[in-house]
Amino acid sequence: QVQLVESGGGLVQAGGSLRLSCAASGRTFSSRDMGWFRQAPGKERDFVAGITWSGGTRYATSVKGRFTFSGDNAKNMVYLQMNSLKPEDTAVYYCAARRNWGEEYAYWGQGTQVTVSS
Repeated sequence: QVQLVESGGGLVQAGGSLRLSCAASGRTFSSRDMGWFRQAPGKERDFVAGITWSGGTRYATSVKGRFTFSGDNAKNMVYLQMNSLKPEDTAVYYCAARRNWGEEYAYWGQGTQVTVSS
């Protein structure tokens, strides 16, 4: 049974930093097949960060230059370093994984709350 477990969320002041972690178990995933999403209250869940086919990183426009996606294939983990946080970054952050490149994300974590106060 595949499980994705996020950690590292919390309450932080604007301008602060947090590092989210996602541990996968039950199946080995390449970092390329994992991504971060977020859902703010009353809004749809949106893509935040992931890795492209060629190994580069891809970010939502709103987080470019502030967030950094990284992965450790040996540990079956991915991370999201979030710097210069803004109140509009407040959301539940989800880790997601897919079986193969190009497929829909089939596996989701339970989410971790990030709250940025002004």
